[in-house]
Amino acid sequence: MDTTLKVALAQISPVWLNKVETLKKVENSIKEAAKEQCELVVFGEGLVPGYPFWLALTGGAEWNTTVNKELHAHYVRNAVQIEAGDLDSICGLAKEHHIAIYLGIIERAKNRGNHSIYASLVYIDQKGTIKSVHRKLQPTYDERLTWSPGDGHGLQVHGLKEFTVGGLNCWENWMPLARTALYGLGENLHIAVWPGSDHNTKDITRFIARESRSFVLSVSSLMSKSDFPQDTPHLNKILKNAPEILANGGSCIAGPDGEWIVEPVLHQEGLIIQTIDVNRVLEERQNFDPVGHYSRPDVTKLMVNRERQSTVEFLDPEH
Repeated sequence: MDTTLKVALAQISPVWLNKVETLKKVENSIKEAAKEQCELVVFGEGLVPGYPFWLALTGGAEWNTTVNKELHAHYVRNAVQIEAGDLDSICGLAKEHHIAIYLGIIERAKNRGNHSIYASLVYIDQKGTIKSVHRKLQPTYDERLTWSPGDGHGLQVHGLKEFTVGGLNCWENWMPLARTALYGLGENLHIAVWPGSDHNTKDITRFIARESRSFVLSVSSLMSKSDFPQDTPHLNKILKNAPEILANGGSCIAGPDGEWIVEPVLHQEGLIIQTIDVNRVLEERQNFDPVGHYSRPDVTKLMVNRERQSTVEFLDPEH
């Protein structure tokens, strides 16, 4: 039995706030990973169409301003509408190349009125089927000015060869109960996606690996001043306060003993490829298993609500 899995971390920059062009970059990375015979490829948080960097650069908390309204509208227009088929080409590539995908998107959610947006992590299996869409439970600080809080529906794991894979968005990875929900489902390959920068990944990646005795893939994006398209609304105001590098990457891999397999990679665009072996998980679970033999469910237990939340429920008459 093949206990290994070949994985690719796609550390790339978006064509910022341009859904169509960023999806083309995603497609190219999937094709490149397929050529390397990878079985799983992972992209950073909100890569399509990009992270809302303007919030910290243009007075994003100012109330009722034209700048913030126009940038938000531009963001919503470029958000991913899954029901409209925006990810169909990605699903097609997953099926064609028999490769699983975790993709960070900004989701324009039809079942919440189609105007609010969510930082969502989408899992597409090797048959090209979207198996889960996890909406970030709690946007962080200024993210709350543009992203909506999600729900527990996407706290799911998926079988991939001998692995059980699950994922969380950015600072959700610091939430012990969200992590525990995935551990309890049997997760042994944890996906942590970030907008980019090693200050996020360099500590928590190894910590989660050691806590869970699992492999952890932390995948970040890149972003520099040159990645802002010229047609971005209020570009001059954004660039005035923007540093040269907004996201330096920091994608990395830790093993089930909490040690580095790949240390954080900085300022390099492209694929980071590695083969991992599930037997290493079994070895490390011998002395610690957070939801198995080293747990006490008679003393502490977690309850998780995975109902997809919606404001309106329609009870239509049968015809």
